[in-house]
Amino acid sequence: MDTTCFSESIYNLIPIDWKEPPQPPRYSSIFKTSVKEDMQKHKTAMKTMGPPKVEVPSPKDFLKKHSKEKTLPPQKKFDRNEPKKPPVPLRTEHPVMGIQSEKNFINTNAADVIMGVAKKPKPIYVDKRTGDKHDLETSGLVPKYINKKDYGVTPEYICKRNEEVKKAQEEYDNYIQENLRKAAMKRLSDEEREAVLQGLKKNWEGVQKEFQSLSVFIDSIPKKIRKQKLEEEMKQLEHDIDVIEKHKIIYIAN
Repeated sequence: MDTTCFSESIYNLIPIDWKEPPQPPRYSSIFKTSVKEDMQKHKTAMKTMGPPKVEVPSPKDFLKKHSKEKTLPPQKKFDRNEPKKPPVPLRTEHPVMGIQSEKNFINTNAADVIMGVAKKPKPIYVDKRTGDKHDLETSGLVPKYINKKDYGVTPEYICKRNEEVKKAQEEYDNYIQENLRKAAMKRLSDEEREAVLQGLKKNWEGVQKEFQSLSVFIDSIPKKIRKQKLEEEMKQLEHDIDVIEKHKIIYIAN
């Protein structure tokens, strides 16, 4: 067999108008725009890369000669008639000495100590045998809070809150009582009970007659639905009739 003919026949099986199927569209989230706007809204300018635009210096603000040199204060005019500072004392001048006080500091200090009030030591407590000392007032061991005037008295805001809770409970109880009074039960008389019972039996007979008139072959979905509905109605009517026949006294809500 000729190989050239075989290869040509294989290649000829490929249709000439065959095209590559188009690629499916790339997925794009519907929240892309909102996320981009949120990122731009909360983005901090000049955080890592500096300001977005740098101001270019003006060509008029060029560096001039001696512009960074320190300037001296203006020179003052010398005046001979300006008052001078006091002269330095001479070596022959001596300060006034020999002044003595008649106050007896020893007796004065002793009188202050005798007449003064002794300083009370700071109350402390020791909690270890090694002698660790702590402040007694801030330890909570001193019963100073029970001696306050308002100790044990219920705060005003708690009393106000309790009154509000009590008032709300009373309003709720009144609302419940009013609803119970409106929804008072009423007893059916024997005539009304008999009339309701006869009405239910009559409805059951009508549903049963309609059920018996159905076709023998239930071969469609509407027929099946109709049959199921009639069976449920008959079952509910039978349950109601049974309840009324068992109970001689029946109450209903107004």
